[in-house]
Amino acid sequence: MNLFKIIFSWWNGQTLGTFLQTLVYGNMVGKDRYGNKYYQNKNDTKRWVIYNGIVDASTIPPEWHSWLHKIIKTTPDQVKFNNFNWQKEHKKNLTGTNQAYVPQHEKKLPYKRWQPK
Repeated sequence: MNLFKIIFSWWNGQTLGTFLQTLVYGNMVGKDRYGNKYYQNKNDTKRWVIYNGIVDASTIPPEWHSWLHKIIKTTPDQVKFNNFNWQKEHKKNLTGTNQAYVPQHEKKLPYKRWQPK
């Protein structure tokens, strides 16, 4: 990774501080389907994620979110989650992209708007 990006940007992965903390104290415990890497310290008192690319919390799948916030103790690859037929696959937030949801209906008002003269 470019040293300039590590030192001066937080939106492109990890900062210098996170890099050093991960190097000294980090123990990688897993990786999700988006390429995000998950770490914990030796005592499991701190857990963190290093994003693959731009920092976007919506790229964290629900099962890894549960692990990060200590809702579950073991990593998601060791837990059997119930997948129901009504559940949809996790997607990151697409707001601000050309794939964002935009409603295609016209709003009809039951009154005429006031227009200044």
